[in-house]
Amino acid sequence: MSTRPRPTTLLAFAAALLLAGCTAVNPYYDATRPHHRPDGFANNYGPAGGKPFGELLAWYVERTRNGDPKPPSTHVNGYDFPVVKPDLAMLQANRERITATWIGHSTLLLQIAGLNILTDPQFSARAFPVQWAGPKRRAPLPMTIAQLPRIDLVLISHNHYDHLDHDSVTALQAQAGGPPLFLAPLGVDLWLKDQGVTRVERFDWWDRRTLLGVEVHFVPAQHWSARGLFDRNASLWGGWVVRAPGFDFYFAGDTGYSRDFADIGARFGGFDLAAIPVGAYLPRWFMKEQHVDPAEAVRIHRDVKARRSIGIHWGTFELTDEPLDAPIGELPEALRAQGVPAEAFVLFRHGETRVYERRP
Repeated sequence: MSTRPRPTTLLAFAAALLLAGCTAVNPYYDATRPHHRPDGFANNYGPAGGKPFGELLAWYVERTRNGDPKPPSTHVNGYDFPVVKPDLAMLQANRERITATWIGHSTLLLQIAGLNILTDPQFSARAFPVQWAGPKRRAPLPMTIAQLPRIDLVLISHNHYDHLDHDSVTALQAQAGGPPLFLAPLGVDLWLKDQGVTRVERFDWWDRRTLLGVEVHFVPAQHWSARGLFDRNASLWGGWVVRAPGFDFYFAGDTGYSRDFADIGARFGGFDLAAIPVGAYLPRWFMKEQHVDPAEAVRIHRDVKARRSIGIHWGTFELTDEPLDAPIGELPEALRAQGVPAEAFVLFRHGETRVYERRP
């Protein structure tokens, strides 16, 4: 039996996020900041985020006619999809080495400066308001929240359900040893507090703070936000920079391609490691403004002057029309076309950990 979500379920999900008519009021509105609006936020260079409902319907007609997405060549759900078991004992004990572990989609565990940092926590079976419908996890979860080392910082890029999951947030809030510190875009802080999160710092684009011994910056991306019918772009979106002694990390969040990345590269001068989305990009006529494809991901890698990059936002939830494993073939082609060494931008297996060295 097919595991592909039914079109009616997908339409209901997308309609809840893509319908026009935001009625929110922006409590953080600052008329001196060009990306602020009285009812929310806007992109620096691209159009307002989200798509009209008519284009959504046209997409589903097209994908139904074409039979998309095609099955992944590596298969999923019991087949040979790349998943490894993390070394939980090492991750629990580590306080010295710099490591990155891909848990799936945009969820990454970064260990740096003695801290455990988690990006966009999504540990649920589905990326949806309820767990009986919506996009389903296609690759096994390599580790649970209970198996994580105690998390110190959580970086939230925006409020879409595949990046901000209620059950994952509440489980982290209840972790042994006390809750982590959540870093959130403007407006997402209010949602977190409504869920009972007790330690939250809110950020606007280009805000900088020193927290728990590392320097943290919130930086622009080209995207949008919504969790329901009437809150489109009511909260901000973006990426994160973490600067620690001898190692700078960049998490791009979720984004289309724009001049924002040249701006980030110029401001910071490069990164030791970047986490850049490479999946959920077809059809381009619908996705281009909000999701990069592998070729654009490589451009981001070059724009931000990353020495090494990890591909994220792929292989976990079937959200768009390309096969779930398409980046495995397309990212190497994009690297060759742009003259970037294969080892500079890699895809992890779910659950894989790699160790990195500090700069001298």
